[in-house]
Amino acid sequence: MDHSQMTFHDPQQATPAPGVSPSTRTLEGRTVLMSGGSRGIGLAIAERAARDGANVAILAKTDTPHPALEGTVHTAVERIEAAGGRGLAIVGDVRDDDQVARAVEQTAAEFGGIGLVVNNASAIDLTGSATIPMKKYDLMQDINARGTFLLSRLSIEALAAAENPHILTLSPPLNLDPRWFASNLAYTMAKYGMSMTTLGLAAELAEQGIAVNSLWPATTIDTAAVRNVIGVEELAAVSRTPEIVADAAHAVLTQDSRAVTGRFLIDEEVLAAVGVTDFSRYAHGEGPLAKDFFLD
Repeated sequence: MDHSQMTFHDPQQATPAPGVSPSTRTLEGRTVLMSGGSRGIGLAIAERAARDGANVAILAKTDTPHPALEGTVHTAVERIEAAGGRGLAIVGDVRDDDQVARAVEQTAAEFGGIGLVVNNASAIDLTGSATIPMKKYDLMQDINARGTFLLSRLSIEALAAAENPHILTLSPPLNLDPRWFASNLAYTMAKYGMSMTTLGLAAELAEQGIAVNSLWPATTIDTAAVRNVIGVEELAAVSRTPEIVADAAHAVLTQDSRAVTGRFLIDEEVLAAVGVTDFSRYAHGEGPLAKDFFLD
């Protein structure tokens, strides 16, 4: 990771997210279909929904333990059920049309519908344009941009029949500052593909009352996957835990779907809007925090 890209963040600078407000809704009895989620931010979002009593289906490739990363789709379901929800493990690849279609059908059949879709699956490689293998470029495009579009597209019919339906994608605001393209163009293109899906589907599905939003952390988030890919040992010291994104996602998914859509939301701004302004419990220490990618 290029430390020259890292800027430090004052958590007291949070401003309320437009349109987001405290809600009395919970996710009890709601059904979430999530791509990825075996570990990290996705698993934290799944566990937060489960604490409300939600049903959570996890579509992920990790059927057996990864040599460097803890967690599989099966251990994720165990944690969902331990938290109070109902879990469904679906071993599949978000890049495969048939497997994603079966995941949508299986989730709807198991739980009687789908009310919430979370596009969490994402690949990261920060190699520059001159040296990145095209196989890695294709992987990021297929998982990030295409996978988000595919899962969202195939879920529209089920979402349209649900009460207060939401699609939430873990992707950044569209920031056209050239510095985000100069250092890691392939990754930026793949992540922005996810964000453009939010922008387009929000407009396309507005009349059906399906909310489509993106959520992104204000600071770097310490996960095993990020540490494994980026290889920065001191990441934890300048990062928050995945639970801040999970709490923000919960706040978004309980909003009125016709009132909050087409937004690029930042976790701490969402939480500030619902009355949470002390973020200290999400930090590993008391030092300054690094802003996440794509945020000026």
